[in-house]
Amino acid sequence: MTTHTWGLLAILVLSIVALITLINTRLRLHPFLALTLVSLAAAVAAGEPAEKIAESLETGAGSILGDVGVTLAFGAMLGRLLSDSGATDRIARLIVHRAGRRSLPWYMAGAAFVIGIPMFFEVGLIVLLPLIFSVAQRLRDDHDVKGSPYVALAAPAIAALCTLHGMVPPHPGPLIGVNGLHANLGLTIGVGLVCAIPTVILAGPVYGRWIAPRLDVRPDRALVAQFTGDRAADADTGTSADTTGSGRPRRSVPTGWAVAAVLVPVVLMLLNTVADLVPALPAGLRHTLALTGSPVVAMFFGLLFALFVVALPSGVGGEAIRDSLGESLRSVAGILLIIAGGGAFNQVLEDSGIGKAVESAASGAHLNVLVLGWLLALLLSFSTGSATVGIVAATGVLAPMAATESSLATSLLVVAIGAGSVGLNYVNHAGFWLVKESFGMTLGQATKSHTVIQTLVSVCGLLMTLLLSLLA
Repeated sequence: MTTHTWGLLAILVLSIVALITLINTRLRLHPFLALTLVSLAAAVAAGEPAEKIAESLETGAGSILGDVGVTLAFGAMLGRLLSDSGATDRIARLIVHRAGRRSLPWYMAGAAFVIGIPMFFEVGLIVLLPLIFSVAQRLRDDHDVKGSPYVALAAPAIAALCTLHGMVPPHPGPLIGVNGLHANLGLTIGVGLVCAIPTVILAGPVYGRWIAPRLDVRPDRALVAQFTGDRAADADTGTSADTTGSGRPRRSVPTGWAVAAVLVPVVLMLLNTVADLVPALPAGLRHTLALTGSPVVAMFFGLLFALFVVALPSGVGGEAIRDSLGESLRSVAGILLIIAGGGAFNQVLEDSGIGKAVESAASGAHLNVLVLGWLLALLLSFSTGSATVGIVAATGVLAPMAATESSLATSLLVVAIGAGSVGLNYVNHAGFWLVKESFGMTLGQATKSHTVIQTLVSVCGLLMTLLLSLLA
């Protein structure tokens, strides 16, 4: 490699170190500010023309917000509608309603898997907490589930939610990867689901069955009562005593419509991919599927479907819906800014030639691109406390290398990067503290459960991508 290439690589390493330092030291800069500052410094250090630096920052931030930001906003609103209308609660309860005591953790994994498609990890877990707490009572006297029933049920939920959050579009992390690496969206969804199923099984019910007897976890009684007292469902009917924001009893949401609302965006995206594989389709139909299968439009249609078929018929008033949608957008504002900062960083890497230098170095060292992407996302996520930072930085670094890969290989790289971003989830991650405090765990118990589960998801996700790469 030339001296210039080594210099660009050194700038990249220093940029990553600076990013970690700015976020984790006493400065505690918001990741958006840290990403912007590091992007600006990296552009100057790499010798990018001064008149083009601002353009790089604006182009990178605006491009990724246009492709991912709007989709994320629609997704946040969709998840909130499903939660407020009781649709997600009904899906979860009916999935586990007829489960035997021994199979309850497996059904819990299934409930979390379905609910996790449109929801962030933290939101999905909060939605599932009432179900976990109430169903745990059914496991107390079960000889097949020794130790804490709360851990036996929480492990599958955590595994399913974090797997989907990191590895399967339309979650924002994988969508960032799809956009940055120019991967096929439908193929990435399919590959992500194939990798997700065995990953959830191993990190969820299987590991939960092993770790539950070794942890004596007892959530605070007042917290359990708060989550179960007003939301307990009738064991025979599956109906909820929840009320709407106006105080009126909430009408039951048909299970089929609730499930359809969750799956509409995913199905539309997959249909677009299928259309690309069937050349005999009429041009008009192909163009229609291309429109409805784009992430923004698919998520928007899913939101409209949930609004008119699920939320309004459930009795949630129009004013309450408007307020909920506004709150859902406020909750993702920080994530949108981080995504924008990550887009600016990625554009600087491309425009300054740093990305090409990484491609040259990796090609010369014969590093497996899946392992490299996974490792970069893992280290950055662990060190910064943000899975999003891990994904956007790893995507920007590896984008030049992905340009020459096949469609399957590029989709696998998206999944591998997403898998890396969820590993080693520890005290600098918000999800760690949500799990710890919700279940009344000690620091050690949270580490043995939450951190280990997410790391198992990360490693299994990588192994699945490596296995499928044999087909690429």
